[in-house]
Amino acid sequence: MSGCGCGCGSAKVDKASAGEKGKAILEALVKIGGPCGTKEIVENTGLDKKVISNEIAALKKQGLVDSPVRCKYGITAAGKAAI
Repeated sequence: MSGCGCGCGSAKVDKASAGEKGKAILEALVKIGGPCGTKEIVENTGLDKKVISNEIAALKKQGLVDSPVRCKYGITAAGKAAI
């Protein structure tokens, strides 16, 4: 199996599935307005906690999300531009 080397499988498949879910997460981060935890993202997106954790990891690798405080996530300028 080819991929990015992180064990996630094919980067091409992940990128395709990350689009809609990733955008929902980025929009939730904008709506929340500051660093927040997974719980707040679940409440704002309706996505499963595990899905959010996986998507956040992918978004962080792309530079769209950062983690200014442990277990809290915020949207970067690049993330805002992506939506």
